[in-house]
Amino acid sequence: MKYRKFGSLDWQVSALGFGAMRLPVIGEDQAKIDEPEAIRMIRYAADHGVNYIDSAYMYHMGQSEVLVGKALKDGYREKMKVATKLPARMIEKPEDFDRIFNEQLKKLDIDMIDFYLLHGLNKEGWTNVRDFGVLKWAEEQMAKGRIGRLGFSFHDEFDVFKEIVDAYDNWVLSQVQYNYMDVNEQAGRRGVEYAAGKGLAVVVMEPLRGGKLSKEPPAPVAKVLAGAPSQLKAVEWAWSWIWNQPEISVALSGMSTIEQVVENVRLADRYEAGNLSAGELKIYDKIREAYNSLSPVPCTNCRYCMPCPNNVEIPRIFQLYNDAVMYDDMRTGRFMYNSPFFPPDQRADNCVECGECLEKCPQNIEIPDWLKKAHEALYQEMPPAPPG
Repeated sequence: MKYRKFGSLDWQVSALGFGAMRLPVIGEDQAKIDEPEAIRMIRYAADHGVNYIDSAYMYHMGQSEVLVGKALKDGYREKMKVATKLPARMIEKPEDFDRIFNEQLKKLDIDMIDFYLLHGLNKEGWTNVRDFGVLKWAEEQMAKGRIGRLGFSFHDEFDVFKEIVDAYDNWVLSQVQYNYMDVNEQAGRRGVEYAAGKGLAVVVMEPLRGGKLSKEPPAPVAKVLAGAPSQLKAVEWAWSWIWNQPEISVALSGMSTIEQVVENVRLADRYEAGNLSAGELKIYDKIREAYNSLSPVPCTNCRYCMPCPNNVEIPRIFQLYNDAVMYDDMRTGRFMYNSPFFPPDQRADNCVECGECLEKCPQNIEIPDWLKKAHEALYQEMPPAPPG
């Protein structure tokens, strides 16, 4: 196992971290974790050098932290640092901080959480918890020895990311969605560089884009890989790109099978910063181009069409639809489109075809027509099962 510097801390973190959000389940019920198998997977990772495990209050319908607590018995707590998260979107009053945190300590059955993150921050969520005094509250918990260090995970634009990083001098880590297809999405490469430059550990989530980049690639991508100077599997291309970057401290993988754990542990001992040649780095540009050629809607996310007078979140809908098609993963697209995190008043069926977006779109996209197609493909009346 390779180890890396964890921001400004005098501690080395394993290049691979265990993400406890896609644990094996019984049937389709995300709340029913296959405990023996999940514990076996976590302990295998720990026995092979993984020393960072990441959970959250909402993962597996609230059961992930319980499972992690059980996995860390029998001496495994000493082998792994524990990270979990405060659900920022669920905070309605300052008293919620203590209520949720105490519940998490009980679920994990530990006295102190090594790294406590504000979960999934965007502009609205950050403003909410900040104004309720979350930083002062967290400082009090750290003084009591119940929290080791504070961080945040993030889903928004770079400017919001920069604002959050600059708002507090004692962040120790930032967790961002990052992979070779998301270089310019959300915090993106700029966010990775900015956080690392401020001395924060950069924790990467979705390095395989929810497993999409580890699947058998579609024909245009397979053609690119066949002509590459190094003959690697799809998952190896994804991991080597992540670990090539010295700014990244640890990359989380939400593993669902013991085979995935074994493979990822093996690869985490193989790749390190600077492992890619100039020729190999150029391949990623061709891979992106090949994947993007599969996108049905030629949307560049310039957002000239926004704001929509009827509140339709046009670019986000097109991104979900494009991703579902290009990665052949309509299940995840439907889950995201119909989840509580996508308000119904922002969906495509709120379009009244007023034509205002047509006048603004520099790509001349027939936006109302594509919104209809996207809604037909993504909408489900019954909530879909979470991807995993």
